[in-house]
Order: sequence, then C-alpha cells, then structure tokens
Amino acid sequence: MNPARLIRRQLLSLSGVGLALGALFFAAALTPTLIPRSYLTQGALAGGCFAIGYFAGVLWRRLWHYLELPEPSARARSVANALVAVGCLLVVILALGRTAEWQNSIRTVMKMAPVETAHPLKVCAIALITFVVLLALGRLFALIARFLAARTPRLVPRKVANVIGLLVAALLFWSIASNVLIRTAFNALDSSFRELDVLLEPERPQPTDPGRTGSPASLVKWTELGRMGRRFIASGPTATEISAVTERPAQNPVRVYVGLGSRYTAQARARLALEELKRQHGFDRKILIVITPTGTGWIDPAAMDTVEYLHHGDVASVAMQYSYLNSPLSLLFQPEYGAEASRALFAEIYGYWTTLPKDKRPKLYLHGLSLGAMNSEKSAELFETIGDPIAGALWSGPPFESRIWRSVTANRNPGSPAWLPEFRDSRFVRFMNQNGPTVPPDAPWGPMRVVYLQYASDAITFFAYRDAYQAPDWMNAPRGPDVSPELRWYPIVTMLQLALDMAVATATPMGFGHVYAPEHYVDAWVAVTDVGDWSGDALAKLKEQLAAKARKTSAGDADDDPDRGG
Repeated sequence: MNPARLIRRQLLSLSGVGLALGALFFAAALTPTLIPRSYLTQGALAGGCFAIGYFAGVLWRRLWHYLELPEPSARARSVANALVAVGCLLVVILALGRTAEWQNSIRTVMKMAPVETAHPLKVCAIALITFVVLLALGRLFALIARFLAARTPRLVPRKVANVIGLLVAALLFWSIASNVLIRTAFNALDSSFRELDVLLEPERPQPTDPGRTGSPASLVKWTELGRMGRRFIASGPTATEISAVTERPAQNPVRVYVGLGSRYTAQARARLALEELKRQHGFDRKILIVITPTGTGWIDPAAMDTVEYLHHGDVASVAMQYSYLNSPLSLLFQPEYGAEASRALFAEIYGYWTTLPKDKRPKLYLHGLSLGAMNSEKSAELFETIGDPIAGALWSGPPFESRIWRSVTANRNPGSPAWLPEFRDSRFVRFMNQNGPTVPPDAPWGPMRVVYLQYASDAITFFAYRDAYQAPDWMNAPRGPDVSPELRWYPIVTMLQLALDMAVATATPMGFGHVYAPEHYVDAWVAVTDVGDWSGDALAKLKEQLAAKARKTSAGDADDDPDRGG
C-alpha cells in the first residue's frame, strides 16, 4: 500500500471524541505542579496525558455504541468534528503559549532564574512521538483482544467472548510487562548498582585511626562498607573542624556503618553494628542516633553534620545498608528489606541501651530521610518502647505511604494546613518547613519529641493515588511558600504530574522539593535534641556556614549520587 495513503487512512481512523479529550489532557499537562520541568519531561508527560485522554474518548465512544444509544447523523458528526478540531487546536496553542509563564511561576517561588521559552516545538515533537508509541501499543492490544475473542468457542455469546478476549489480552500484556520487561530491567539495575557499590574511590582512602569504622582495628572491613558507607564515614567533620566553627572544645563524632557485604542477614549485620558501636564507645556519648538510610545506603550529610556541630561532636550514630537500589526502585521491588533492616538494627541497639543505667546512657533518637524516614517509622513499635521510651525522632521528607505521618496528617487540628499540620497540643509531634515550626520554639514538649521536616514542594511527601479523582488538601488556601499560585487540579492529569515530580524531586535548588538544607536541619535538631547552649546569633552564624559549605559541594555530590535525597 502507498505510504501516504496508509498514513491518511490511519489519521482518518482516529476518534474525534478521543482527540478532543486528548487535547484537553495535553493542555492540562502543561500547567505547573510542584517541580519545574524541562522540555523533555514536559513533552513526554504531555504526550502520555494526550494518549490517556484519547483512549478515554475511544472507550466512551465504544461504550455509547455498545449500549446502542442514538447516533448522530454523518453530517452532524462531520460538523461537530470540525468544530471540535478547531476548538482543540486553539486550546493546545493557548496552553503552549503559557507554558513558559507557568514554569516560571514555580521557578520564582524557588528563587530560580526564569526561562525565556518553554521550547513549544520540541515539546510538541516529543509529545507526538510519545503518543504514537502509546497509540501503537493500544492498537496492538485491541488487535490481540479481537483475535482472542474470535477464538472463543462459538457456544459463548459474542459480547461475553469480547469480554473474555479483553481480559486475556490484559493478562497477557501484564505478564509480559511484569515478568519479562520489568524483571529484566530490575536484574540489570540491581547488577549495575551492586557493581557501583563496591567501587573504591581514591579520594576516600581507608582511615588509619583505630577509632573509626573501616580502619584496620575496626570489626567492619573498609571494602565491605559499600560506596555510601565509605562516603558517610569519610565525610564527617572532625573535632578540629567543629571547634573552628563553634569556637568551643569538641570531640570526634562516632560514626558506625555496616554495608550489605559485611554479613548475609539483616540480624547478623545489626549485631555487627552493635559490637562496632560498643568498640568505639558510642554509648558513652551524649547523643545516640539510629539512622535508616535511603535505598542505596545514602545518608544526607546536611542532616548528620548539623547535629554533630550542634552538640560539639558528642554524638554517636549508627546505620546499616539494606539495598543496592535507589529508593524508588527499592520501594517497588524490595519494600520489605528496608523495614526488616531498620527493625533489626533498632532491636539490637535498643535492647543493649535499655540495659545501661538511665543516668549514664545517651539519649536515643531515630532519623531517616525519604524512604529511610518511612522505614525508620517502622523500626520502633509503641508497645515495645512505652516502658522505656526513646528521646525522639527527626524524619525528613517522609514518603506519602509513611504510616505514622499519614495518620497524624489526617488527624491534624482543624484549620491547620495539610502541608504543615498542627497535631493536638504539639507536645509529641511537630512539623517544620523552611520557616521553622508552627508553634513557638519554647512551647513545652512531652517525654518524647518527634519532628517531621517537610517542604510543601516535595511530591514524594504529598503524592497520593486519590489525586486522580480528588483535589488534595494541600492545594487549599493558604498554600505553602514554595508552591506555585498557578497550580490547579485536573482529574487524572494532576496525579500523573505529581508522579513525574517524584521522579525529579531532587533536581531542585537546596531547600526545596526533596533536597533538604542544613539550615533547616539546624532548627529541627535544636527542637528534637533540646539544644540549649547556643544563642540566637550563634545559631544564625552556624546556619550560614553550613549552608555555604553545603551549596559549595552540592552540585558535585548531586552528579555523583544516584540516590541523592531519595
């Protein structure tokens, strides 16, 4: 067949209702959500949304025909299709014309330089390619469904046969996608991350100080720490560096880390971590923090450096790796690993800690970022610790599936915003963002202090599947200081936009999205660990110094870190 005739035939076969809905979905996809988008991600998102709208229109049209409802005449359909086509074209053009303005509305609240153009032609080209690929897959699915329906025994009614064909085709596509494509990709990524994890970086030589994890005297071998473990051990501030900033005497902080290669089971790695912590006299420190890292084992230096400066190095921290994959992949394919590891580590540390005299043991805290926050929540059950409670926890950027966070947010005090809730009398749980807490810093605490540090622009925290059919509470006024005033809710599209925002949540400047700034950690740790020996001016100076240091190194770290913040 002539290629031109084939293309013309395919174009004429497109659904008018589908194209109309697709155009509306396309325009909605160009509106802003939480994270600025490049033309590449914008085009892929718009093309995917156009395809979903188109398929919804096709489904509606076929359902109408299936129910044998009245059909308009051919002439009426032609006139309606022409009017709809013109209207859709105008909608698409108007939306493309405002794309740069919409993206700049996000960039402005994040203090980013505005863009002069959103590259509408590139967006359209990428969207078209995405739509054509998805359309081809959709038509292949329909073809297979019809083929299977035709092979159904003749004794089965035609409409029942069509349903059977549809279900079998869906099962076939799902099986291929999950058992072949996804599993193959997972195995390849797992192998890739595993190889990356064992690479030894020349800029991080093995420590010689016997008091350091990974040294020749350590119970944990330097080569078995893993890439993120070696980074955590090597990057901590020394007593000299802390004193230079605080102008007070300081100690070398104790940092213990156990990599996946150290032992075969989570329980064995947890016991090793306990023994290494005891070897380094970590239980003699003022503060002891049990950290649950992110997927690959990454620990945010902005969090740990901060608390070590605040307490003049009189801090011990212990962490254990549970995956080679970054957090999104770990959450999808190994969701039980993180919870199992965090439970095992906490059980070992807490079990030994409770045997120590209460007046001589350190204050015990939990910490985690992102997936680490969610798994850290699972590490300590209330009924296990109620007789001898820990001092508190700092959880930053908790994912939307975090159980305790979700419960507290849902039961927040009336009138408090979903992006920065107030919970009861704020004696047990408080929320903080870039502007600090919602309650006065001198407000009394109860026996345990839990702080959630979260940004309103963090889609990893505020995504929800129900966003497909219901506007989220955090969109209500007043909105967070880092959320675009142009953001609007659209059925299905908003959920897809936020899903994409989760994937690029660490591409923001520090202090927005899923990239947590040290100056905000200062306020959080001051509240959680009851820091009382710092003046307001001294804290402000510390924030400036830590922020300058973090921003100086953040670009290189982001390029080198596949799991930064997630």
